[in-house]
Amino acid sequence: MKIANLVAAGLLLAAAASADVPGLEVKGPYASVKTNKDGSREYFSRTRDMRTITKQTKGADGTLRLTTVYRLSPQGNPLTCDIFDGKGERLFKSRYGYDPKPGLTFGKLVEEQMFDARVKRTDTSGQEIPVRRFLYTYDARGNRNAPISITTIPGKTAEEAFGPSALEFDPFDGQGAPVAPKQANPRAKPVGGK
Repeated sequence: MKIANLVAAGLLLAAAASADVPGLEVKGPYASVKTNKDGSREYFSRTRDMRTITKQTKGADGTLRLTTVYRLSPQGNPLTCDIFDGKGERLFKSRYGYDPKPGLTFGKLVEEQMFDARVKRTDTSGQEIPVRRFLYTYDARGNRNAPISITTIPGKTAEEAFGPSALEFDPFDGQGAPVAPKQANPRAKPVGGK
């Protein structure tokens, strides 16, 4: 009986915490749904080992628009993601880099790179190049500033061209991004291994 009470209390706390993200309703430890202002919905699910999060974005009419699959580190930080259209065709692949140096931003997201999964784009040396990059900086209190966006599409910002792919909040508790600096991988390297 005590375990059932603890589980019920945990679900109530999760539901209360989700109030920080408008439209988010946590359905349990492995599922949640976020209803957007335009009537579209984002359905989140995760595996029991907490290593994969899947987000399905559906229009107000229920039509599947996008599926995004995030793969997480043992610490819960997104490492990569794949983005598929409503028909299941892989459109983009992304990877994420975190600050490996001790300090105020240790373990925080510093870069997101998105690659076209349909057409491999390379530089003159044959190295694959991203179609867009987001660089993240932080203020003196450790709060994330607006990202710096870089894209290869003339006349468009990175967000206009592709939209964000990073998780902006934890869909299972409604709090900030699921990146916990105290739990970050101390051997992490910035994206690109530099």
